[in-house]
Amino acid sequence: MPRTVCLLALVLALAPLGARAGTLVGPGTVSTGLQETSAALTPDGNTLYFMRSDFAERDDTILVSHRVDGRWSAPQVAAFSGQWHDSEPALSPDGQRLYFVSNRPVQAGGMPLTADMNGHRFTGTNLWFVQRRADGRWGEPVHVDGALNDGAMIYNPSVAANGDLYFSAHRPDSGAAYQIYVARRTAQGYATPQRVDLGDVARNRMDPAIDPQQRFLVYAGNEGDSLGSADLYIAFRQPDGRWGKPLHLPGEVNSAALENAPSLGPRFGELYVASNRRDEVAFPKPRDTASTLQQRLRQPLNGSRNLWRFDISGVLRAHGIAP
Repeated sequence: MPRTVCLLALVLALAPLGARAGTLVGPGTVSTGLQETSAALTPDGNTLYFMRSDFAERDDTILVSHRVDGRWSAPQVAAFSGQWHDSEPALSPDGQRLYFVSNRPVQAGGMPLTADMNGHRFTGTNLWFVQRRADGRWGEPVHVDGALNDGAMIYNPSVAANGDLYFSAHRPDSGAAYQIYVARRTAQGYATPQRVDLGDVARNRMDPAIDPQQRFLVYAGNEGDSLGSADLYIAFRQPDGRWGKPLHLPGEVNSAALENAPSLGPRFGELYVASNRRDEVAFPKPRDTASTLQQRLRQPLNGSRNLWRFDISGVLRAHGIAP
């Protein structure tokens, strides 16, 4: 039996103890025919920040939508975004600070950040944050100073309840690609980042989503058993403080498509995921007109990344994690 089929059979066998079936977030409103990733929900679950982009992801913008009568409102550009290449919003567990990455100049009037890797130049990113003011609005973006922002390949922040900041980056000890790092919050600011030891650095690891209490970590990568180009994995904190061996998330979280940019929702076991899974097209299909083809290709599940919600509470409880 082919290896992929064996892996799929194993995933299906574990499904009852794994993640429940996913739901598309705001089809046609939040999730569209464009690229949507990186969900960040407020503690009450009623405001959603996320990134929307073109297919090439060269024009990233952070949007915000509100839940009204059980439906997500038409997204608007977030007050602090819309001018630079902004993406990957992440809220602190108390909802008072929102981190994101951007190519905006570190100094006013400077040039946008760029990065170089293997002779290829592309849009660079540093970490920024906005703080919620007394009136509920966001303040002006603040650059995160210090060793955390060394270089210009910093991605996907995720914040623990104590302020420790996890992110993915390409740094001198990352190997050929990317690894996950943590910068501890101290009274003097953020300490020098440390690489999170999840195994061989030959494996590419991105997009951390840290449990507020740092009991587990969900991330995107390929530990050798991925069903697609990248899948989601979970690692649990061991009694000695080290991270356990990463486990491929069971159930429907992973597919033969790309899954990445996980984030944790405010409810126990609530996991948001970006995936480019799509509807299957059977041939011969009902004959399209130009109008029906255009309409269908503008819909979600057209191969663009969309936002999905899953429930992994069963996985957490199976490993001794309680609400």
